[in-house]
Amino acid sequence: MNIVIRSEEEKDYRRVEEIAREAFWNLYFPGAHEHYIVHKMREHEDFIKELTFIIEVNDKVEGAIFYSNSKIVEKDGAEYKTISFGPVFISPEYQRKGLGRKLITYSIEEAKRLGYSVITTLGYPYHYKPYGFLGGKKYAISMPDMNYYTGLLVLPLYEGALDGVSGYAEFSDCFEVSSEEVDKFDKNFLYKEKRVQESQEEYEKACCEVDELEYL
Repeated sequence: MNIVIRSEEEKDYRRVEEIAREAFWNLYFPGAHEHYIVHKMREHEDFIKELTFIIEVNDKVEGAIFYSNSKIVEKDGAEYKTISFGPVFISPEYQRKGLGRKLITYSIEEAKRLGYSVITTLGYPYHYKPYGFLGGKKYAISMPDMNYYTGLLVLPLYEGALDGVSGYAEFSDCFEVSSEEVDKFDKNFLYKEKRVQESQEEYEKACCEVDELEYL
């Protein structure tokens, strides 16, 4: 395979949205929102264009990763700037072939090079621990409800990046979309049936799993 990672360009937009739709369809709930989220995100004030990349296989776009501005809100209301990635996705045809790892690793190295301090994300720990992410509890960073969940993951990009910082993680509102908005946007794509499947129940359980680990 001839693999190239590069910045997303306007010519890629439709293809990227199609891949996002295919990759997430019925995965976390019936249907998907991610293709509309990336469409909307590109015009949002929190969008980080310099960290949004696509991956090509044999000259065809087969995946992408998006970044947005986020923050940690401390007890006194002070805000510490962070960045977050997501959605990140690979077309179903090329999943489990290492493309997602290449894309995530590349973007993390670029974030370091550009001087960013901390990446936060939401997801399954086993997906992101290989890159150095640990549960927010390790760094005394919770979700806004003050609970430490296993799905909140944090990666300092240099030693001491989180020294003296604690509080709750707050993500951009660019992820907040309504079903009505998504359904309207979805009419621009070929019809796909919404279904209930096992992965949705797994996701629902994971979202409320409290981190019981004791970090040193």
